Amino acid sequence: MKRKHRRLLVVLVSLGLLGSSATLILNAVKDSLIFFYTPSDLAARSAPPDSRFRLGGLVAEGSMRTEGATTFFTVTDLKRTVPASYTGVLPDLFREGQGVVAEGKLGPNGSFTASEVLAKHDETYMPKEVADALRKSGQWREGEADR
Repeated sequence: MKRKHRRLLVVLVSLGLLGSSATLILNAVKDSLIFFYTPSDLAARSAPPDSRFRLGGLVAEGSMRTEGATTFFTVTDLKRTVPASYTGVLPDLFREGQGVVAEGKLGPNGSFTASEVLAKHDETYMPKEVADALRKSGQWREGEADR
């Protein structure tokens, strides 16, 4: 085998290994991606079935009720709403009218079942995704946090 052919073979094998590595890494990352949706986003395009995603918005006024360890509430972006539930201990600052990001799955009946709930941490903070979604929908109230 000529030196030129040997060098070409090494380059081709190296490119093949690099491509295989990139494919494996991208597949691993794809499985760990969690998308963010607002209630309006869910109405416009449905979330893939049986996939985990984050639902963000505000906890609708008058929507919270508790049955045992499960809390039922409604997430809204002031245009659309999505019924949600969470079983477990909610963050201390979780309450109606406040920003929330819940991670979980959408059930076949259109209700969101959260496995994790994140609430804002003080009077001025709102999750960036929620603030951006409210700005996009035209519901952003001036003077709210811009973090």
